[in-house]
Amino acid sequence: MDSQALARAVIGRLRAAGHQAWLVGGSVRDVLLGGQPKDFDISTDARPDRILELFPDAGLVGAQFGVVLVRDGRSQVEVATFRSDHLYADGRRPSEVRFETDPRADVLRRDFTINGLMMDPATGEVLDYVGGRRDLEARLVRAIGDPGARFAEDHLRLLRAVRFAARLGFAIEPATLEAIARHHALIRKVSAERVRDELVRILTEGGARRGFELLDSTGLLEDLLPEVAAMKGVEQPPEYHPEGDVWVHTLLLLEQLERPSATLAMGALLHDVGKPPTFRVAERIRFDGHVEEGVRLAQGILERLRFSRHETEQVLALVANHMRFKDVLQMKESTLKRFLRLPAFEEHLELHRLDALSSNRQLDSYEFARGKLAEFSVEHLKPPPLVTGADLIAAGYTPGPLFTEILAAVEDAQLEGRVADKAAALRLVTERFPAPLKTPGEP
Repeated sequence: MDSQALARAVIGRLRAAGHQAWLVGGSVRDVLLGGQPKDFDISTDARPDRILELFPDAGLVGAQFGVVLVRDGRSQVEVATFRSDHLYADGRRPSEVRFETDPRADVLRRDFTINGLMMDPATGEVLDYVGGRRDLEARLVRAIGDPGARFAEDHLRLLRAVRFAARLGFAIEPATLEAIARHHALIRKVSAERVRDELVRILTEGGARRGFELLDSTGLLEDLLPEVAAMKGVEQPPEYHPEGDVWVHTLLLLEQLERPSATLAMGALLHDVGKPPTFRVAERIRFDGHVEEGVRLAQGILERLRFSRHETEQVLALVANHMRFKDVLQMKESTLKRFLRLPAFEEHLELHRLDALSSNRQLDSYEFARGKLAEFSVEHLKPPPLVTGADLIAAGYTPGPLFTEILAAVEDAQLEGRVADKAAALRLVTERFPAPLKTPGEP
């Protein structure tokens, strides 16, 4: 069964056994907003050992916090005992919890009113102890209770408030917003992995521009991504960038992201990160070497946020290659084919499209590259090699750095249709790279 059906079944069994049980949190919020939740969490007065009695195949995933994971095939739901939290010592988890029988106590420990609603999925009945329905209607993200206390308990809530406001298109309630701005430096104490995941969600769940504007206005951007904050006020040549400075350009690009991958989103954010440190004015505004500097800065950011090696390589490739599209109409066919066969080239293509739409709106290079990508098959872009190192040795060449140059020259000719078989390729080699004559006695 799917997750929603599993949640209904779990609540039904808990209630049949005499326990309180409710959907809670984001799933209730999303249902009331007319959406379709992906994850379903359940809150109950049943203690963990009792939940495990009722669901023998379940697993205890948070003994201290009373969280049990119930699975059915590929579907799963978290079932947590009502609790109140006390003594947050590390800015992340409570060091002491107390199991409760009152659902109100469970709600009051949560982060925001819109996430503090409970629902009976069978009847639609909603428990609202904190004004969450009112804030959903008013489109507000409001901390439960004292905002400063909520952010002191779990510092990541500073970013979660921004994410919910951006994704849902909500405003942040003034006292909550003021508390974020007052306590923004706490985010520096949060682990890189948790920050990374939250930033990626802001970039990929919708409302990325709004999210980064909020990060900027609250001070969080300077704390987490000073290299991006440095884009503000960095002018660009108006003939190429009539939209404004590097920050405005980047915001316009983020605004156009539609559920992108994490790598495309980070590439969009960081593609011009090298411009602030390379800004200079000669006969016009110039950013000499901004691509190379951007790669260097982006690598530092990605390593700091603990992105995987694969993700880091792809984002760096996006930054390194984003300016190559300006030359795509003049590229030799071999250069063009090597460009088009970059891993995940569709992300390079999409970044260029967004980049163009956020500046001069010239899409000639995009349309040309897209057309060529559709025209060429995989075999055209990366055909099997006609000549190998073994062939060169058999032809009398000594292994060494020259092999790389020879094999690249052969592949150029092959990609451009100048040679089509091994014999023609070897003729080209001997014409352009005469093999050294062997001395007497040499084997």
